[in-house]
Amino acid sequence: MSSYDSALTYTSYLAVDELLELQRTVSEGPEHDELLFIVIHQTYELWFKQLLHEFAKAQSSLEAGETYPALATLGRIRTILKVCVSQVDILETMTPLQFNSFRNFLSSSSGFQSAQFREVEAVLGRRDSKMAGHLPPEAQAKIKTITERRSLWDSAIKYFAERGHQVSAAHLDRNFAEHYAPNNEIQDLLVEIHQSDPETAMVCERLVDIDEGLQEWRYRHVKMVERTIGHKTGTGGSSGVDYLASTLHRPVFPDLWAVRDRL
Repeated sequence: MSSYDSALTYTSYLAVDELLELQRTVSEGPEHDELLFIVIHQTYELWFKQLLHEFAKAQSSLEAGETYPALATLGRIRTILKVCVSQVDILETMTPLQFNSFRNFLSSSSGFQSAQFREVEAVLGRRDSKMAGHLPPEAQAKIKTITERRSLWDSAIKYFAERGHQVSAAHLDRNFAEHYAPNNEIQDLLVEIHQSDPETAMVCERLVDIDEGLQEWRYRHVKMVERTIGHKTGTGGSSGVDYLASTLHRPVFPDLWAVRDRL
């Protein structure tokens, strides 16, 4: 073995050869546009993996009361979401006819089956029985574990307490497996934070950035799907556009939006 063969290189470090073998088309020919479809969605899964990595860091920083590390990580999350939105522009270069040229070959596969995106939703506070029931048992177990611990918003509430703000034990030690409901006490606290604690207010605004970024991604995703398949049933039997549209206008951090008219 030569010294080059044993050395760490760009190709070996990034496993480029293995990576480029993972785009396996199933259409006959194959159809030209299927490769783009695969690359885009594999890239989304990589960004979801990175988002989960960054959320874990953000929660750790928040719960330790570390403002500037939290701001940096939340800012990175916001930027990743912007990249996810921009990828829709590339998908929209595919016309309905181009997508339909290989759509039937996708069989029951669907983006609805993305376990990592369900994990992202769980970290952001989604708590309901429908979010993982269609996934394999190991994915369901992983998501259940996430839903039993603090969401990003619960970590933010702990951060408020670490910063010296009065937060009742009912909020700090609530049952994290239950969906968080908007709360007047927390909203009063948020008004106080914005008026008297600029650093903590910066963290709140970064969370609003993330909430807005996720809503923007959902909207662009809905319009892209509608543009491509209209109101047809989605692959995998999902309701397609109708299901995606039902997820719009659901803020992740409702308390942060509720106080806008009080600031």
